[in-house]
Amino acid sequence: MLALSFTAFVVLCLIQHIAMADTLVYRAEGRAVVTGSDLYGFTVTEWELPATYPPFAAILFVPTTWLPITALKVCFILGNTALLALLVHLSCRLAGRATRTPFLLLAVAVGIWLEPVFQTLLFGQINLALVCLVLWDLTRPAGALGKGFALGVAAGVKLTPGIFIVHLLITGRVREGLTALASFAGTVLLGALVLPSATVDFFTRRLYETGRVGLAWIVDNQSLQGLIARTLHTEHPGLAWAVPTAVIGVAGLWLARRLHRRLGGESPWPVLVTAVTGLLVSPISWSHHWVWCVPLLVVLLARGRTVLAAALTVLFLARPHWLLPHQGDLDLHFPWWQQPLGAPYPVLGLGLLVAAVWAGYGWRGYGDSGPRVPRQGGRGVGSGAGEPVGERAG
Repeated sequence: MLALSFTAFVVLCLIQHIAMADTLVYRAEGRAVVTGSDLYGFTVTEWELPATYPPFAAILFVPTTWLPITALKVCFILGNTALLALLVHLSCRLAGRATRTPFLLLAVAVGIWLEPVFQTLLFGQINLALVCLVLWDLTRPAGALGKGFALGVAAGVKLTPGIFIVHLLITGRVREGLTALASFAGTVLLGALVLPSATVDFFTRRLYETGRVGLAWIVDNQSLQGLIARTLHTEHPGLAWAVPTAVIGVAGLWLARRLHRRLGGESPWPVLVTAVTGLLVSPISWSHHWVWCVPLLVVLLARGRTVLAAALTVLFLARPHWLLPHQGDLDLHFPWWQQPLGAPYPVLGLGLLVAAVWAGYGWRGYGDSGPRVPRQGGRGVGSGAGEPVGERAG
């Protein structure tokens, strides 16, 4: 199934002449570092895409200039497929399960076609690499040497993983949070040493140009801002977006802290709640940023929520927001009944936060200071092994 799935994807790419636009942007960023040209002064591809990441990321992209474009695209496709397999493995570790090879192969075969993963592969994006960095670090044993370092590097490449630094600090893992902060600061310092003018330009100007990333109201944007802009039929929702986003951001982090205290540090739910909170409150969360759907689905399967996992898999395979007419400014004219179809991921994210409220305050058998039952590892996903007592009943 994996061989057939991957072959079908490659054939589709060849037939459609997929441009892998983001890969070309990364290559242009690396070339700007090599040539010393203005990192934030160019645009590439027919869509005139600019650089949007910190200078540290551009330094990491220098090796992309060493390969011809065709070879680079092949490397990105193969690399992202391998990263998807790694993400499935790390998701099993997050869920407290051993990774069975048949499940891993099947999950990658299906996962290629989940819309966020599919778009990541088509665009040649780095979402999977960043999620793997974050999950690898967060699932390491408590007190592991340098825990938090990889998380800081991920935040240095693309600022959005920085919400997990806050997650570490508010859940009492101060040393790990400070390690992540130091690591992030190191990426900024390296960028400043190699590209001083670009660093000043980014952190004083480019960082605040949200329009530089893209139009916030188009259906591609699956954040709260995108949902609210399309619902209100306005390009600039202003306070109608800013206020609820601030509330959701604070509430989401508070829920993650509450779940961490109530369910224990090994529970996957605080991590998933933090990830969803970050996706919701970010001004722009393109649909391919929602690759956190992979850990979510694996955790649901590991917890025996097979029907729910199957339903969400269908949702991510169906990509309903792309089925709506969205040429030009049609995104701003969806009737009320199309709004949930045009924003399936933020609706799902809000639903997850509501479920987190129930979990944080309503699950029986757990208390803020009561005993916690440790997980027992060893068997694979779907085996039913290693669940905290009462969780399935809860």
